[in-house]
Amino acid sequence: MERTRETAVKEFVADDHRAAAVFEKYAIDYCCHGGTTLEAACAGRGVRPEQILAELEQVGNPEEADGGSRVPEALDDLVDHIVERHHRFVRIAVPAINAHLDRLVVKHGSRHGELAVIREEFHRVGDELDRHMRKEELVLFPYIKELVRFRRSGLSCERPTFGTIRNPISMMEAEHRSAGSSFVSIREASNGLVAPADGCTTYALTYRELDEIERDLHRHIHLENNILFPHAIQLEEEVLSRT
Repeated sequence: MERTRETAVKEFVADDHRAAAVFEKYAIDYCCHGGTTLEAACAGRGVRPEQILAELEQVGNPEEADGGSRVPEALDDLVDHIVERHHRFVRIAVPAINAHLDRLVVKHGSRHGELAVIREEFHRVGDELDRHMRKEELVLFPYIKELVRFRRSGLSCERPTFGTIRNPISMMEAEHRSAGSSFVSIREASNGLVAPADGCTTYALTYRELDEIERDLHRHIHLENNILFPHAIQLEEEVLSRT
């Protein structure tokens, strides 16, 4: 892929997962707003597109990426990858971070009022993510796998009760944007996830955990919004056209 100022940010990451680290460095959203061109995204962050392009060149060619880190091409395998890697990570990380935030509020809350704000925001987004993942695993993902089976078999498929896959996808994308906004709020309240000078070890650990789950969420949303969902829409159109 030729990389230019007019290339959509999401295309860089879809082409090579290592590009995500470059965009994370400059807080450029490649998941929920990945359709933005590199030039427009850079303008919003006050960085020159040439700087980003130069750093992306240093990453190397997509063919050089670690094959073990590449995402599956088959949609059913990609669904399994998302559930096993990203959904599982969220389910492990959220309770641990909640416990750490509860402890920090008790220990440091009197001096750092922002901790209560961060805890409330994270508790809320954690609950939302849990409901979100359940909807994907119980409704949307099984339907995508069903579409894959019908395409491989050559048989026709009945239209789902929700009308078209675009409907649940639209809901999932809206929830992705909500989760992304929550983490922006958490970063703002926490001074960019930088622990204060009087913070304890748990303070620094919790902020590292918040940074890690946010980065994983960006990758998670990118895989769904920019790869899984568009291909699933095309697949549904192909399968339903047989009826």
